[in-house]
Amino acid sequence: MQEREMTMREALNLALDQALHADDRVFLLGEDIADPGASGPTAGLSAKYGHDRVLDTPISEAAIVGAAIGAAIDGMRPVAEIMIMDFIGIAADQLINNAAKLRFMTAGRTTAPITVRTQVYAGLATGATHSQSLEAWFMHIPGMKVIVPSTPRDGKGLLTAAIFDDDPCLFIETIRLQSKKGPVPVDPGFSIPLGQADVKRPGTDVSLISYGRPVHDALAAAATLAENGVSAEVVDLRTLVPLDVDTIVGSVARTRRAVIAHDAVQFGGPGAEIAAILQSELFGELAAPVERVATRFAPNPAAAALEAQMYPSPARIAAAARRTLESTTRTTMHG
Repeated sequence: MQEREMTMREALNLALDQALHADDRVFLLGEDIADPGASGPTAGLSAKYGHDRVLDTPISEAAIVGAAIGAAIDGMRPVAEIMIMDFIGIAADQLINNAAKLRFMTAGRTTAPITVRTQVYAGLATGATHSQSLEAWFMHIPGMKVIVPSTPRDGKGLLTAAIFDDDPCLFIETIRLQSKKGPVPVDPGFSIPLGQADVKRPGTDVSLISYGRPVHDALAAAATLAENGVSAEVVDLRTLVPLDVDTIVGSVARTRRAVIAHDAVQFGGPGAEIAAILQSELFGELAAPVERVATRFAPNPAAAALEAQMYPSPARIAAAARRTLESTTRTTMHG
């Protein structure tokens, strides 16, 4: 399969371009997504496909998602953009009580094949209301699929899968990853099935489980740990719903230690659910308590120096991994 080096932004643009070309039912809608002026993954697409398929909308998140749901019911495959994830709450009723429930409430006769793209601005000193990673909200909603890519390859493959999935998909992009480069298959048929995690680095001593931006922190932490003889496996979840429980449990069954890292706040976050799964599935086999490294439970400060203390980092993840090893040592000594 032919590959080309590109950024995350370019990979998402390619996925949207190929979907628009492949299927006339696909169209895009959202704020400032059309040319001139579009600078993100939709740049250049309205010039190529026209403003009826790349549609600029008023600043109304509820209207954007509501229009997407109506179009989906009528047989279209809309890709709606909510520019900043903090504002997705304005469209929450449309997503939670309409899109996510259509398949159930119509006994499968009607679905809502919409993809909602949204961006997280965490780490860019944008303040308390422009920086939140709110994926845990939607993990709690039966009927919604939640996707968070960490690499350009995964971005293209997962976005393509989401667009052609028959259920509503929330596709979460991290602005800090938009310039991240990597090899990407250019084949229009390339997609990555939803619900399949990816082992980004194999290891034997501790499993570092993450998704999105902190996957790169976990890889950096694994490299640091390796300098001291610790073999860390890095598992990239890629999708939170459906969650690849088999890969998570399989990894931790081998290493017997786990650290979970994410940009959502730690309290009530995705890591809590994963830790509960590991406790249930591997009770008696874990060599140490499961560690979580996540955003601190506080509104995000606008000052960059303070904000840097809020999020997971390679140092925090490596320290948590060392605690799991130290806990094992203490348990063995006391035993």
